[in-house]
Amino acid sequence: MAAPAPRPQWTFLTNHTHLLVMLNREPAARIRDLAEEVGITQRAVQRILAELVLDGILTIKKEGRRNAYRIKRSARLRHPLERKHTLEELLDLLT
Repeated sequence: MAAPAPRPQWTFLTNHTHLLVMLNREPAARIRDLAEEVGITQRAVQRILAELVLDGILTIKKEGRRNAYRIKRSARLRHPLERKHTLEELLDLLT
């Protein structure tokens, strides 16, 4: 009998969402910690954070040697199917 085929490695949520969930829990999290927890590279974290800042979803404030991230919870989700919902609704559901 043949071994079962490996299961595809995918999740329902994007890495962008994973980072927002993490930052919602720990606004002063380090990029290294975010990368490790989400399972992506530090460079990928930096790229995603830059995209979220560019889109006005995230702001960064320097606090000493660390960054503190603030999520614009009133921002609407981007996809047309979810546009009537806000980040606040999503984050409250996931945390």
